[in-house]
Amino acid sequence: MTTAQGPLSHVKVLDLSRILAAPWASQILADLGADVIKVERPGAGDDTRTWGPPFLKDAEGRDTKEAGYYLAVNRGKRSITVSLDTPEGQQIVKDLALKADIVLENYKAGTLKRYGLDEAALRKINPRLIYCSVTGFGQTGPRRDQPAYDFLIQAMGGLMSVTGEKDGLPGGGPQKVGIPIVDLMTGMYTAVAVLAALARRNESGVGDSIDIAMLDVQVATLSNQAMNYLVSGKLPQRNGNAHPNIQPQDVYACADGDAILVVGNDGQFAKLCQVLGRPDWTTDERFATNAQRVRNIATLSALLREDFAQWPRDKLIAALDTAGVPCGPINNVAEVFEEPQVRERGMLRHVPHPCGVDVPQVGTPMRFADAALQVPAAPPLLGQHSEDILSELGYGADRIARLRTAGAI
Repeated sequence: MTTAQGPLSHVKVLDLSRILAAPWASQILADLGADVIKVERPGAGDDTRTWGPPFLKDAEGRDTKEAGYYLAVNRGKRSITVSLDTPEGQQIVKDLALKADIVLENYKAGTLKRYGLDEAALRKINPRLIYCSVTGFGQTGPRRDQPAYDFLIQAMGGLMSVTGEKDGLPGGGPQKVGIPIVDLMTGMYTAVAVLAALARRNESGVGDSIDIAMLDVQVATLSNQAMNYLVSGKLPQRNGNAHPNIQPQDVYACADGDAILVVGNDGQFAKLCQVLGRPDWTTDERFATNAQRVRNIATLSALLREDFAQWPRDKLIAALDTAGVPCGPINNVAEVFEEPQVRERGMLRHVPHPCGVDVPQVGTPMRFADAALQVPAAPPLLGQHSEDILSELGYGADRIARLRTAGAI
């Protein structure tokens, strides 16, 4: 049995999902202490196991079969291999569902019904079950049967229309975000949804079914850009790094490198003006309020670029930091993990891996005063816990051996 601690240490999750969105949700639940059982295809496993290079290297420096992509979203889970297209495999899933609190799956609509493992079938076995389906387009609508990936949804959901440099400038045109943000946000919404259903079950005594669609998530997270359009009728445009509603916020070149400036209100703008020796800007009608700065940002940015170019970057950042104006460098990924604040918060962890090395893991950002989270186990090898999990279900050694011979696990 798992020894994980945390606020969800009493919760069991049957994870029938793969790739990224739903596994991100189950990793969040595992970070919180839930016992997450990851069901994978015999011999192949989650697709992301092969999404490399890079692959984790073993103690001899040789590539393993554990891709960085897989290692990013599967810590703290236990892996069992199950062939869903066999009666024996289907029975294993039903036995797991009987003891589970939450089922996560991200098969195309209708796929699990063919195996007798859909929401209706599993909730007959366990009425308290919370069954969450995560798909690209949801269980209804004209695209319900179509597959989807993060890149496609970033495009369809409007994100790429507001991401990237302005048209007509070098590098202009739509861009995707540099991480699979729709997958990650879908995982976040999924975790919130199943925990809300879990809280409701504590009051009602019955489970629920949840339908999460990646496209819905992306539309929901258009947030201020969507509302800008809905209240004005004007399509948001790509602005590069500039903020559409709050200024000045952009990348500015100093004498020896770029810096990010993030002025959030008129008070911070006044402090910026003091540091730059431009107190007159605070009374200039073009710049005195945020609304005026947004309208006149081209003029203001040109002035700021002239001033920033005279400063060494570290000196300017230090001066603005002392004044209380948000400003900082543009870190690469290596520099992120050297950032003193990131180091102090313990956001990089190393945990023992079965291949004989320590595997790095990006820590959870969640902190609890009364339910401290343990460093979770490394992402599991394919089928690493099959026998343990089946034994917990009451399967004897002979039965487990027969299942292996039959190709069910």
